[in-house]
Amino acid sequence: MSFSRRTLLKASAATAVLGGIGAPHVARAQSAEFTYKYANNLPDTHPLNVRAKEMAAAIKTETNGKFDLQIFPNNQLGSDTDMLSQIRSGGVEFFTLSGLILSTLVPAASINGIGFAFPDYDTVWKAMDGDLGAHVRGEIKKAGLEVMDKIWDNGFRQTTSSSKPVTGPDDLKGFKIRVPVSPLWTSMFKAFDAAPASINFSEVYSALQTKIVEGQENPLAIISTAKLYEVQKYCSLTNHMWDGFWFLANRRAWEKLPQDVRTVVARNINAAAVKEREDTAKLNANLQQELAAKGLTFNQPTVAPFRDKLRTAGFYAEWKGKYGDQAWDLLEKAVGKLS
Repeated sequence: MSFSRRTLLKASAATAVLGGIGAPHVARAQSAEFTYKYANNLPDTHPLNVRAKEMAAAIKTETNGKFDLQIFPNNQLGSDTDMLSQIRSGGVEFFTLSGLILSTLVPAASINGIGFAFPDYDTVWKAMDGDLGAHVRGEIKKAGLEVMDKIWDNGFRQTTSSSKPVTGPDDLKGFKIRVPVSPLWTSMFKAFDAAPASINFSEVYSALQTKIVEGQENPLAIISTAKLYEVQKYCSLTNHMWDGFWFLANRRAWEKLPQDVRTVVARNINAAAVKEREDTAKLNANLQQELAAKGLTFNQPTVAPFRDKLRTAGFYAEWKGKYGDQAWDLLEKAVGKLS
């Protein structure tokens, strides 16, 4: 008994000594000079977070452990509104946010969501990687935030319904549709003589189930993950709005980084954005087949009649007035004449 206890004590002492020798070395290897938080509102499995994890690992390696980016997905640090306050105050250092929500602080940021403006991804990237994106980033910087060059993809939004497919603008007359709490959506669906209802996303499933609304609109990835196909019959590939996430940084935290670290961080974030765009496009293509197998009936309406209806209803003229001539001209340079 005493022998085993003595052996145990000696072993413990040896461990303590070795631990004492090893610990400072381990601590030195692991301690980062800069540990920054990156918050977002998407599930861990979304391409944005998959690519963010790769990017964080690459940044750590390239800065020899000096910069450690910690990712907080899925609204872990609060709602979009909470996190927008935190990025402004420095509570988090990085945050990705939809331009449509960022528009509460930077009005120009929602311009990429103008109804039926973008016919396809090529046009989106031409605008957002070109002059229109540069204009929006300039406005974001004027509002006191830093922003990376490449916008991340949230996808085109599609329209689902429990009552009928949407084949043209006339099908939206009197249509009870859930929209996010945002003036741009309400204004667009009112222009179609629909009956838009602003409902928080957490209540969408039950609102569809109880027929408070007939339909809703979202990218296919969200229609799938929120299981909206269980309470909807039709999905019309309207592509009526494109939405993306700007990668924002707190200015004080960004300026605290040495220039060489900043270069590595920005390069890796922008490269990850481009990969995430490819992933999201592939994901949406596969999702159509998956959702059809789960019972959703798909159709692809022609876009021109929707644009014509928005034009005659004065929707484009109204929003041109809100964004101003400069931003509107840059949008039309990419997509063609709207108003």
